[in-house]
Amino acid sequence: MIYGGDGLARLPADARGRGKAAFVPFVLGGEKVEASVTEQKPGFVRARAESVVELSPHRVQPPCPYFGQCGGCHYQHADYEHQLEIKKVILAETLRRTAKLELAVQLEVHPSPPWNYRNRSRLQVQTGPQFKIGYFKIGSHELLPVEECPISSPLINRGIAALWRSGSAGRMPLGVREIEFFANGDDSQLLIEVSATADARRVALRSWSEELRASMAEIAGVVTFRDTKPGQAPEKLLTVGEGHLTYQLQRAAYRVSAGSFFQTNRHLTDELVKIVTNGQSGELAIDLYAGVGLFSTALCDIRHIVSVESSQTSTADLAYNLSSNGEAVQATTEQYLDGLGKKGRVGKGAVLPHSLHKPDLAVVDPPRSGLGERVARKLATLGAPRVVYVSCDPVTLARDLVTLLGAGYRVEQAHLMDLFPQTYHLESVFHLVR
Repeated sequence: MIYGGDGLARLPADARGRGKAAFVPFVLGGEKVEASVTEQKPGFVRARAESVVELSPHRVQPPCPYFGQCGGCHYQHADYEHQLEIKKVILAETLRRTAKLELAVQLEVHPSPPWNYRNRSRLQVQTGPQFKIGYFKIGSHELLPVEECPISSPLINRGIAALWRSGSAGRMPLGVREIEFFANGDDSQLLIEVSATADARRVALRSWSEELRASMAEIAGVVTFRDTKPGQAPEKLLTVGEGHLTYQLQRAAYRVSAGSFFQTNRHLTDELVKIVTNGQSGELAIDLYAGVGLFSTALCDIRHIVSVESSQTSTADLAYNLSSNGEAVQATTEQYLDGLGKKGRVGKGAVLPHSLHKPDLAVVDPPRSGLGERVARKLATLGAPRVVYVSCDPVTLARDLVTLLGAGYRVEQAHLMDLFPQTYHLESVFHLVR
């Protein structure tokens, strides 16, 4: 099994030696399958399993009727313990191959309840000629109608049912193309984010939003964004009800507005915060890619915390959520790190005393693209004795570790957080020291 959800096999060797790699989804390691080639590339092929001749002992019957058609899940045909083993092996192999790193510490695995764990789900909408909501089919932009999603929270599934009732009755206005549900920590409130085309009518959207909110007491608000030009952020068009939710965790309550990022596993977020922040102390910490302040607010034993976030919406929530020892800076991580060497500037207008320029701790939680070599080098030059790297992609993690390990850091702790059961995605937390 390889990162991305496929199984790796090989075609028979040709005259030049080793056979082409064949990537086959919805199989398990060690299985023998009859497969047909669906795509030919110069160095590999893609194939589809037509039948399983020899089954893995870990194969189970997928409970979701859409599995194999929907592009959201990849591992429902494997028992959950085996899913964890697959991810553990893939993470270790990726570190070994890319970073030349053999972990000298134990990789601690943190499982999740495997179903109904998502607090955020995004569905595509087709208003005509026939109403549909669902997910894209695997590898395409063809809409697969979905009436329930077993990895989404019970409240989100109730919200999906409400959408079907509304759309089937012809009430959903033209121009709605995507709907995202966000549920709070105890699954008692929903915030609905609507993406609409530029020509969608505001009056129709408002009327429908009010009707939808009235149909479920748990819907705190419906926020509609309108498409803008490519490369520009969507424009907030209207808000019916609340424009944010309060997400309660063990250590803090967070304001999370429509358009802000927040972790999607409602069961493991507290444990993730604990793993990142427990035992951290010192004069100064920097939290890069801070979002709404998930980690910053829990760094109770740090005298001063600078939290850096590029999104305007998330930065507003971040400033609201931070305690008195926290400072929110709206900037990209690269802008922030560039500014540290310029007369004390740490962001747009923010200044810290020179004595605080070397932090005791740096927390980084980048997007799937990772830090990149330039940011990783600047982070290493910053010289924090402790770095906590929260990763959602093992490939970019391994690439960034090449730079950080080369700068003298070593891995003190390694955690695999299974924030995304039934999918190939894996979250990891690495504590680095030097």
